[in-house]
Amino acid sequence: MRLFAGIYTAFKDGRRKTIKIPEDVIEQVRSQVNIVDVVSQYVQLKQSGKNLFGLCPFHEERTPSFSVSEDKQIFHCFSCGRGGNVFKFLMELKNISFPEAVNEVAQLENIPLDKKYLADHSNDPSANENSQQKQLIDLHEQTVKLYNHILTNTKMGQPALDYLHKRGITDETIATYKLGYAPAQRLLKPFFDERKVDYQLLRKTGLFSEDQDGNLRDRFVDRVMYPIRNGGGQTVGFSGRMLTKNPDMPKYLNSPETETFNKRKILFNLDLARANIRSQQPALLFEGFMDVITAYQAGIKSGIASMGTSLTEQQIYDIKRITRDVIICYDGDTPGQKAIKRAIDEFGEHDNSMGIKVVTVPDGMDPDEFIRSKGADPFNELLTHAQAPIEFELSYLKKQYNLNSEVDQSNYIAEAIKLISKVDSSISRDLYLNRLADEFSVEKKLLQQQLMPLLKRTPSVPTNQYQQPNPPIRPRQTKHLTKVQVAEMQLLNRMLHYHDVWLKVSNIAGFAFVDEKFQMLYLLAEGYFTKYSDYNVAAFSNLITENSLQSLLIDIEMLELPDQPSDQEIDNCVNVLMHQAPVDAKLKQRRTELKQATKIGDVDKQKELMIEIIKLEQQKRTKQQV
Repeated sequence: MRLFAGIYTAFKDGRRKTIKIPEDVIEQVRSQVNIVDVVSQYVQLKQSGKNLFGLCPFHEERTPSFSVSEDKQIFHCFSCGRGGNVFKFLMELKNISFPEAVNEVAQLENIPLDKKYLADHSNDPSANENSQQKQLIDLHEQTVKLYNHILTNTKMGQPALDYLHKRGITDETIATYKLGYAPAQRLLKPFFDERKVDYQLLRKTGLFSEDQDGNLRDRFVDRVMYPIRNGGGQTVGFSGRMLTKNPDMPKYLNSPETETFNKRKILFNLDLARANIRSQQPALLFEGFMDVITAYQAGIKSGIASMGTSLTEQQIYDIKRITRDVIICYDGDTPGQKAIKRAIDEFGEHDNSMGIKVVTVPDGMDPDEFIRSKGADPFNELLTHAQAPIEFELSYLKKQYNLNSEVDQSNYIAEAIKLISKVDSSISRDLYLNRLADEFSVEKKLLQQQLMPLLKRTPSVPTNQYQQPNPPIRPRQTKHLTKVQVAEMQLLNRMLHYHDVWLKVSNIAGFAFVDEKFQMLYLLAEGYFTKYSDYNVAAFSNLITENSLQSLLIDIEMLELPDQPSDQEIDNCVNVLMHQAPVDAKLKQRRTELKQATKIGDVDKQKELMIEIIKLEQQKRTKQQV
């Protein structure tokens, strides 16, 4: 089809033959980047001792256990065990391959990289194991291109383009958000059929509806399309707004839940807003996509929106990872005000340490309408005068009562005092009581009498516990390590960091690590030292593609050892690995054989094994004394 011609050209250009990135280019990119600068875009870090700590981006936690070492240029989570260099961080976070991570870091830091390394790396051996997720995301990215092409370059897309222009959306903003149009003529299924995309894979995208016979049809028809991206900037779903009114169809239609799209875990525009939020701007929490987009176009670029007005714990956690300052800016009408109250309660339920403020848009308008009619400056003025949650809640509460009635006045005052009791500052509580007393001509002493019992039941919570000088660090979850494993970790740490120890141990005839993974790291280190004279854990980790080996390397690196190794320390480790470990292995085997001989009643074999076990025990004690 002629319609698809331009799209096909773009796709073919993006699927050139993979050219492996040379090690020296990889190290050049890594060495010019500070891992703290990259991680800080996704995690709010605070200094604690030598390292920086924050909430882990790979699992939910309340106490920061995610550590970044600027000196070593590595990250490590003491809870989930993930760790590595800057490339590994992006691979884990964005579900991308190693070459893709190298390319992304280069782009983030404006480091020139030859175009031949920017090809498709989907067949690279270091690609993430979850290839189906990558395929689903790729199909969504292709769909974005198709719908955007239809919107901006075809006659059938002109009505949708006119609609967006009438709403004040510029072509530049359309390009930024890659807005599109799904026409009344169903084109997506034929588009993928021509590309011979697997039927079962298409079923899992959420882009199609399926009839009883298993036939797939485009889910989105005659809709302006808003791509929904995850925190890493990958398209995982869509929201489509009906262009032509149809009472039998919903005005907005979202993608269904899929392997890549879960609306409870998505914050619209987080990928674009994150950098602005990290530059000390508060996160602006909007209700709708258009609020975010209009604000962004007006230069207000820290806006995000939940997929629906109810915030989830995951969404609050994702916000908390990058900022503690949030301004809730929902619609000014009654449903919007109810949504603000619900959001305040949700933040309070999950984390009282967040610095929450509230903006009430006047005249019942939504932020999109206000910005388009009044402009960016008046909206920024609203943000400047954002209220504390208690201010909003008192105002919201007041609307629930008929204050001309003495009974309702009394009920309102009782509920207002409950709200005031939750305020941490005694000065603020006193000011609110003064206001309440003046407003209803009630003696302040009476209000204080009602307040005091509530204060005794309300636990005191710091206004912002995250801003304490030394945030609490979750202790490392210690694994049960055998004597041999401890010796292996300690010895390999010393060998990597001290060249004289490396020479001493590597020249011992017959030396080898007991555990295969330690031996593999040892062999990889041999290759590393043929090229580099000084050890750098972040550079060394570039040579390691297996996840378990990378995690082991970071565990070894995080060992807390005395500053300088002693000869006795090294000799003890070598003794354990070369002499005690083989004896332990034989003992274990003979004890297993003894159990079997006892079970079948072989008395002669039992005597033979007992003698051998006693000899091995004596040999073990002798080795321990060496």
